[in-house]
Amino acid sequence: PKEIEEVLYTHPKVALAAVVGIPDPHSGESIKAFIQLKPGVEATEDEFLEFCKDKLAGYKRPREIEFRETLPTSVVGKVLRRVLKEEELKKRKTQS
Repeated sequence: PKEIEEVLYTHPKVALAAVVGIPDPHSGESIKAFIQLKPGVEATEDEFLEFCKDKLAGYKRPREIEFRETLPTSVVGKVLRRVLKEEELKKRKTQS
């Protein structure tokens, strides 16, 4: 995830980013990126998927991008990936 996050942070619209592995029935696990944009900017999932296509190998690219107003962080400002993964798993469980 670190390499993927480093690529995402090179995008000029990214304020915060985190990547988590999400269970996938076909491949076992897929990559989902959570992005907090800088204030006043807009972006699309396609824009970021295309951005990653040029910079990451196919198996390292996020399959999904979710934009959030804020990402959960610790008191020292680190993104809490565990919280994002738990929220995502709960959401997927509810949908199925």
